[in-house]
Parts: sequence; structure tokens; C-alpha cells
Amino acid sequence: MNSALWVGLLGLFVMAAVGVPIALSMALAGFIGFGMVVGWTGALAMVGQTAFDTTLNYNLAVLPLFILMGNFITRARLSEDLYSAAYSLVGHFRGGLAHSTLLACTGFSAVCGSSLATAATMSRVTMPSMRQFGYKDSLAAGSIAAGGTLGILIPPSVALVLYGILTNSNIGALFIAGIIPGILGLALYSLAVVVVTAFDPASGPPGERTSWADRLRLLKRVWGVTVLFLVVIGGIYLGVFTSTEAAGIGAGFAGLFAVVRGGMRLRECIEVLVETARVTAMLFAIVIGALIFSNFVNVAGLLQALMSWVEIMDFTPNQVLLCVLVTYIVLGLVLESMSMMLLTVPIFYPLMMAYGFDPIWFGIIVVVVTEISLITPPIGMNIFVLRATLPDVSTGTIVRGVVPFVLADVVRLALLASVPWLVLYLPSHL
Repeated sequence: MNSALWVGLLGLFVMAAVGVPIALSMALAGFIGFGMVVGWTGALAMVGQTAFDTTLNYNLAVLPLFILMGNFITRARLSEDLYSAAYSLVGHFRGGLAHSTLLACTGFSAVCGSSLATAATMSRVTMPSMRQFGYKDSLAAGSIAAGGTLGILIPPSVALVLYGILTNSNIGALFIAGIIPGILGLALYSLAVVVVTAFDPASGPPGERTSWADRLRLLKRVWGVTVLFLVVIGGIYLGVFTSTEAAGIGAGFAGLFAVVRGGMRLRECIEVLVETARVTAMLFAIVIGALIFSNFVNVAGLLQALMSWVEIMDFTPNQVLLCVLVTYIVLGLVLESMSMMLLTVPIFYPLMMAYGFDPIWFGIIVVVVTEISLITPPIGMNIFVLRATLPDVSTGTIVRGVVPFVLADVVRLALLASVPWLVLYLPSHL
């Protein structure tokens, strides 16, 4: 590899290590490296053109619209109804409240799209109930942290949108591909709860049984989530509208739902719009920085260097995949999840495509590995979120609680990597 590539990569990681915002780190490293390879005039032109093209890209409209939809749903205070409905179905089993938490997180993330928002919201809703029934803090916190990670995979997902933008992949197909892996994740998380409570019944005693009349009444209160998910994902799957159009329809429906169901007023609406604009601006800055860095590694010949190294090592495609997955898991221990994805996709995506892997399948694999990083110390963001929202629960307790769910995620990753059909079946019918 040439000197410019080393300077760019080393500069990026040094800036990230000392606390420079990841968007600025990627942009500076990409600009300086591109300038060393092509020239400073070309580097300035590349930065300007990248920023201009990104901000005017129609397909990127899906990003703020899905963020807006998630913010409206959060303001509608739907999380309590989701948890109550889930508890009415499975709360009377051993570990039932943990199962209820996972189900509620799945429903909330299906219309929220944010792992951090799901974990923060559900911690306030579910933790008091689990403590009331004598659940150990480790199992309670672990189920909330793990359930929150589903928000990064179950559509609509901001992470899948960003992957689609970086790789020019079909966002609608990515959304559809995330459904089965998301359901599989929920099933394995529930299995983890079953195993934990089998070895330690006192960690998750059963709750009270709910009558069928109350179950039907509670289920009726979450009709909005079901309709919203079916409209957005069903419309994409049936080809009624594109992912961008689905985002607009979903945001409009969620806004009406927040007004009718949550009683949202003008002031709250303005707060939602401002928060959406703030998050969108942050994500656009990160995307622009990632694209600048991607342009640099392309002209610097990183892909060619990686291909040469792989040829020298005489790796098979499966061995290449294993190396990439191990790299992601190691990086997930020290890098924030979204930053890790945006840093690595420009590097690994061309390599995986050169070895014939499916881009939709690889996108789901990347997001699942990113899910794992959300609950692995020391930089597991969901752990930090719970530590902030549950100050009386120690970090060690949360970490002990997430260990069974991390193991469940590793099993899911192995299944998805070895059986691509689990990811590609639904997109093949799109």
C-alpha cells in the first residue's frame, strides 16, 4: 500500500481515538489522502461535489422521513400499550416479563428505527414492572438492552438506509431482507431468557395471568403499530410505492397517529421537527464524511491491495467472509456501532462483491454484527443508554445481563452466514 493510504488510515484512527467527531475525522482523512494521491485542487473539487450531490440526492429523503416517523411514534406514547399487550400474552410464564419486554421492543422498533431510542424508551416502561415482580436487575437490564438492538435491523432501519446509500443498494429490498433475521433474533433472545430462568428461576418469576377479555382490549390499543408497519413494508413489498414514498406516507400516518392517539400539540410538533432536523443534519454530515473517505480509499488502491493480500494468502470466499466477520466483532469492542459501519463498508463492500457475495445479504450481515457491538463492552451504546436511564443499576450488572443475548446474537450470525436463504428468501419475491 502506498504512503498516502497509510497516512489516511492512521490519521483517521488517531483522530477518532482523541475524540474528533467521526464525520470530521473521515472527511479530513479522506481529503488529505485524496490530495496526496490526486492533488489538492482535485481534492477540493471532490469534497465540494460530494457534499453537493449528497444533499441534493432524492433517495436520501428517506432518511429524515423515517426519523420523523420514529419521533412521532415516540411522542404518541405507544410504548406503554405495546408492553401491556405483550405482557397480557406471555407475562404469566417464567421470565414472562422479559419476553414481554422483547416483544414490546420488537413492535416499537418496527416503527421507530432506532436502537438507542428503543432502549431508552422501554427502560422507563418495563424496568419498574420487572422490579415489582422480583426480577433480577441483570436479566431485566439485559432484556431491555438486547431488545433495543432489534431497532437497527427490523425495518424501517436507519442503519439499512445508510448501507443502501453507501453501496447504492435497493433500500426496499434491504428492508424486506431484515424481517426474517429480525424475527430470528427475537426467537433466539427469548430462548436465552428461557435458558437463564431455567438455571436461575428466581431471576425471572412469573407474573399475573391476564384474562382473554383484557388481552383483546389491550391488543386493540396497538392497532396503529400494526397498520403503520403493514402500510410501509407491505407497500414496498407489493410494489405500490418506493421506499422514499413509503417513508413519506409513514411519516404522515405517524403524525396523524401522534395527534389523535397522543394528543400532540403545536409546541410538541415543533420539538419533533427540530429534533428530526438535528439528527438528520448529524447523519448527513457522517454520510458525506464517509463518502469522502470512500473516494480516497478507492483512488489510493486499498481494494487492489486487499485483493493482492487475499490472493497471496490463497483464501477461499468463506475464509474471506470469516476474516471480515472477526474484524467487525473486534472493532465492535472499541468503536461506536454506526461509526464502525460507515468506516468499514467502503473498504469491505468492494472486496465482498469481488468474491461474489450478494450485496443485500452482506448488508444484513453487517447490520447484525453492528447489533452485537451495541451490547458488547466497553463501547456498547445500549449499555451506556441504560446506565444513563437506570443510574441505580451498575455497569457490571448490565454487562452480566447482556452476555446470554450476545451469545444468542453470535448463533444468529452463524446461521445467517451459513444459510443465506434466511436473508434472501423474501427479497427474491420482491
